[in-house]
Amino acid sequence: MAHQDGPVLSRRAHNASTEASKNLMWDILTDAWCPTSNPGGYVNVGVAENALMHNELLQYLNQKLDLPAEYLTYNDGGGGSIRLRRAIAQFLTRHLNPVTPLDLDHLVVTNGVSPAIEHVSWAFADPGEGILLGRPYYGTFIPDLSTRPGTAVVPVSFDEVDPFCIEAVSKYEDALLTFQKSTGKKVRGLMLCHPHNPLGRCYPREVLIELMRLCQKYQIHLISDEIYALSVFENQFKSALSIDLNGIVDPRLVHVLWGMSKDFGANGIRLGVIISQSNLDFHWALRAISLYSYSSGIADHLAAAMLEDNAFTEGYIKENQKRLSESYAYAVGFLKSHQIEYATGCNAAFFLWVDLGKRYRDLHPEVSADEEVGEQVMERLLKAKVFLASGALFGSERDGWFRIVFTQPRAYLEMALTRIVAALEG
Repeated sequence: MAHQDGPVLSRRAHNASTEASKNLMWDILTDAWCPTSNPGGYVNVGVAENALMHNELLQYLNQKLDLPAEYLTYNDGGGGSIRLRRAIAQFLTRHLNPVTPLDLDHLVVTNGVSPAIEHVSWAFADPGEGILLGRPYYGTFIPDLSTRPGTAVVPVSFDEVDPFCIEAVSKYEDALLTFQKSTGKKVRGLMLCHPHNPLGRCYPREVLIELMRLCQKYQIHLISDEIYALSVFENQFKSALSIDLNGIVDPRLVHVLWGMSKDFGANGIRLGVIISQSNLDFHWALRAISLYSYSSGIADHLAAAMLEDNAFTEGYIKENQKRLSESYAYAVGFLKSHQIEYATGCNAAFFLWVDLGKRYRDLHPEVSADEEVGEQVMERLLKAKVFLASGALFGSERDGWFRIVFTQPRAYLEMALTRIVAALEG
């Protein structure tokens, strides 16, 4: 049958298809390096996964697969089982030190934090309205917030201001006012990644409070994505839940996200949670769409069993933080020995934010001073069969920056770093 002229997809689906075709990540994941089956594949330090504790986690979870029959049904509904929500509430109350202890009714479970991000965007902003997002940002925030909800992401530039200092708050306000004046649309939220991806730092308590005051001033929601909350190797993390909101911000405007992917090195479990302690209308809205982010019964059961086991989780978190610190120190030492500059102050998460562009210029003086080199460096990295995330995908304000994920076994990480250096020198 002959093809007819005209579109076969909606405009939004066509736009999503175009964007997806530019995303290297899925191609990298299907061509992963293996010493035996795929020695020509990519060594991957570009995807935010923590493999440092996989053996311990698998050993534990493989003993917990005695699945009750209710997990083959709809069980307690789309927002997570009562058992799981209770387990998460008790676990996070111990570790995030909320002013008001978490209750299972404060929580809505989703099949990963990406759907949770999409849900808050959908619930807080109408199409075309804005959500503030500081640069550099976790690149997938953009599609999570905008692709299906239609929300406008409003990037916040900081120039030479430290994004984690009080002075940075005025940059958010400037971006809000500029967006609202230029579009006639409202800003409805401010999205934080705390601890930060890709900078690996925690927002100080006083900065969180000032951001909350800004949200109160303009009646916008503060969404604190705390998916790396327990992946800290210097104890400087303060959850948004741990701040007494009285006199600072309407508690209906403060929400926290968390999940199993990062702190437990289990991206594949696909389980996240939205925490909102004072906004019943928001919970009713989430109930209406919970079917679209229903977590699997198997994930629900395994996560609940693990989070109920205080002895295991306490030991796991402690050992994971120790290994994070050791892996970070190794990666930093390697970079220093090869004159590669990186953003200092990292104390959490899986990342180093590195200036490969500067090192590339040092090694290649023929490159002109005003020439952007980020794409050249990326091409060399891919040719060397090593994948890391380009700063261009993270809204970097400066050319040539990249994110390296250091949470891989030592031999694998060493191979990746060696390939990065070879790509720059070649």
